[in-house]
Amino acid sequence: MFNPVLPLGHTGVHYEIFVRSFADSNGDGIGDLNGVTNNLDYLQDLGISAIWLMPINPSPSYHKYDITDYYGIDPEYGTLDDFRRLVNEAHKRGIAVLMDLVLHHTSIEHPWFKDASRGPQSQYWNYYKWLTPAEIKARNLATRDITADSSERNPWHEVPGSTFPERYYGMFWKGMPDLNFDHPPVRDAFVDVARFWLTDVGVDGFRLDAARHLYRESEEPKNHQFWEEFRQRIKAFKPDVHLIGEVWTRPTKVAPYYRGLHATFNFDFALSLYEVIRREDDTEDLIELLAFVQGTYGQVNPNFVDALILSNHDQERIGSILKGNTDKLKVAANLLLTLPGNPYLYYGEEIGMLGRKPDEHIREPFLWHIRDKDKQRTRWQRGRYSTSRSIRPLALQQQDNDSLFCHYKRLIQFRNGHPVLNDNLSRIEQTGIRQRGILSFIRQSASGQRVLVVQNLTAQPITVVFSPDESWCRCIVFSTVEGAVYEDGQVTVPGFAGVVVE
Repeated sequence: MFNPVLPLGHTGVHYEIFVRSFADSNGDGIGDLNGVTNNLDYLQDLGISAIWLMPINPSPSYHKYDITDYYGIDPEYGTLDDFRRLVNEAHKRGIAVLMDLVLHHTSIEHPWFKDASRGPQSQYWNYYKWLTPAEIKARNLATRDITADSSERNPWHEVPGSTFPERYYGMFWKGMPDLNFDHPPVRDAFVDVARFWLTDVGVDGFRLDAARHLYRESEEPKNHQFWEEFRQRIKAFKPDVHLIGEVWTRPTKVAPYYRGLHATFNFDFALSLYEVIRREDDTEDLIELLAFVQGTYGQVNPNFVDALILSNHDQERIGSILKGNTDKLKVAANLLLTLPGNPYLYYGEEIGMLGRKPDEHIREPFLWHIRDKDKQRTRWQRGRYSTSRSIRPLALQQQDNDSLFCHYKRLIQFRNGHPVLNDNLSRIEQTGIRQRGILSFIRQSASGQRVLVVQNLTAQPITVVFSPDESWCRCIVFSTVEGAVYEDGQVTVPGFAGVVVE
């Protein structure tokens, strides 16, 4: 049975998978769970310790964030037995499995909402949020605004085909009605859902979609309370469960979520990183930002996990943002995998996949090989940005020691074997180094062990002079590019290289 030595998130690198685009095992053109299982050896070889699967429950959409059955597997992806096999095979390889749990809303096709659509007499009426005729009148909302397709104009929607005057709340889209977490049976229902996947199937935790939006911003403390309650209730049957939430706001407002969640994604880090790499200088004060974030989170929960990303299924791919520049993509990898926190790779980042909005095109098929030889490539849509012409497929990069993939693999393997870099709870310290084109920081673990990381953001070699604060630095233990030299309290860092000094 899978039993990590440390709690999930405290060590290792995680990997986000859009199952539909990852690997097709049966030739129908759609990625599936068996396709993921077939490639667990690939993920293990890359050095991945946990995978996060985007929604796999039944859904009428391609992305599956509008769920119709919280206990099922979408037939496009396989069966519950297929998923049990995936979890078991992952655990055999020391890889944990996180499911996307979408409890902010259901599909309009979910049985709860279908029953609620009968009117206030339904037992599921209070599972959702409704606006009464009196409230509509009091708000002076015109029907045409209430029923508008754009939830940005007004999130209150008319039930299709109904005759009753009430309107339901759908923050993101009229096809995804928000659930009412003031109604205790809703809370109980999701504890039961979590129990099933954690104990009956054996998953290790959940990525929690829209974790900040169960309640509106004016009621945000109710979000904090809910996640504390949810964590305590599911810990009763899975003490080591891992909960990572999608919470995007300023750090002082993210921090209270750590009373219930173990980790949240650091979206601001990704945005600042883009600018640092583009400008080839830390003009965005990335290290200062991370130090502030860590200090803020630590006041609420000393064991917080800061989940770092370069991009994900909702954001344009880092490959396109950096215009496919391999050197700069390697710099992005260096920083993601050496800065403190739990790094998440979005599938295909390790081969430099491209993608820009709309969302379908940041979720394009993974490129295992050139098309004529690619038996796993999905065909649910043709790649617009990531094709065999624009991106070297994995099979070709695996044969090239200088490829982005091999760079990721070497870096992850070094990270996994280093007691400080692999300590996702180690904290950041600023250095006394102040040189243009250089980003530097110290990581220190709870045991007091520390390393200095120096990243050259430019194409030219730079000789970095240590300040008296770095007098403890004695030797280079890792460099992403050959040619780094340490001598007499200074280190020469090749162009775009990152070095680790002890």
